[in-house]
Amino acid sequence: MRAFPATLALAILALSAAPRVQATEGGIGRPITGMQAASYSGLIPPTPGFSTQFSYLHYGGDIGASRETPVGGGAALGLDVSLDLFLATGIYIWDTGEGRWNFASMLTVPFISADADADYRIGTISGSISDSDSGLFDAYFAPVIASYHIDEMRHVSLAMYIYAPTGSYEAGRLVNPGLNTWTFSPTVGYTHLFQQGTLEWSTTAAVDFYTENDDTDYQNGAVFRVDSLLVKRTASGWGYGGVAGWIQQVEDDEGGVIASRDGFKGRALGLGPIVTYAHKWDGGQVEFGLRYVNEFNVRNRPEGDGAMLTASLQF
Repeated sequence: MRAFPATLALAILALSAAPRVQATEGGIGRPITGMQAASYSGLIPPTPGFSTQFSYLHYGGDIGASRETPVGGGAALGLDVSLDLFLATGIYIWDTGEGRWNFASMLTVPFISADADADYRIGTISGSISDSDSGLFDAYFAPVIASYHIDEMRHVSLAMYIYAPTGSYEAGRLVNPGLNTWTFSPTVGYTHLFQQGTLEWSTTAAVDFYTENDDTDYQNGAVFRVDSLLVKRTASGWGYGGVAGWIQQVEDDEGGVIASRDGFKGRALGLGPIVTYAHKWDGGQVEFGLRYVNEFNVRNRPEGDGAMLTASLQF
């Protein structure tokens, strides 16, 4: 297994990258299209140790005025949302040797700043409104990430990511730092390396199961998502390729007038480029990544653009 890359990016960085303005309540939910694609998502190397990853994500999108969006127990028309998300992730690789299986645990603490504008209605009260908020977003963790090495070039990972409602929430607001729900995301990652490991294809698939928002009695339906990246790395340390994402809600939302009409199922596709740079030294490595994703074929979600900068450090 000595052909394993030195870097590890199993954090699935943006699974929680959205304010409450979710389809799901608020229009976005936890995933943002294409931002869950992670390098080596199927691979945990056998070398034990601690690694960290820091990320900055910006997203801007809108839902047209012809479509209502459930928000905070009311409804929004013409929703425009902009958010900035900062994430700090810690990953620990267990000391399990160089067998077929290796294991890790991870924790991500996110901070969010979000702004939204909409024509808003709660009961008989309506009008135009702007709202903004910032603070700790919903932290998430995976107690165990298990990686199975089919061979030196093919790897599969299995994990249950758990999102806790650690961000603040207030019913009736257009923007909240938290979603006020627990979310459980069984996740499968796959990595296939080609050309002596210099060409990487990694894919992550998951289903997000939300608990009910007790403050609004709104139940988000389960959301299926697939994110994939293809990166060619060169001897100079630079890498380049593409990222793609697909989000598809597979269950109706329940609760509220909008959900009772059509289930408010959301869908989005996204595609864009990615550039990476890695530098190694004795006992460690740092890798930077920059991606841009443009969304299309969107329904019941904001449609826009996202960009994310990451820095992964292993030592």
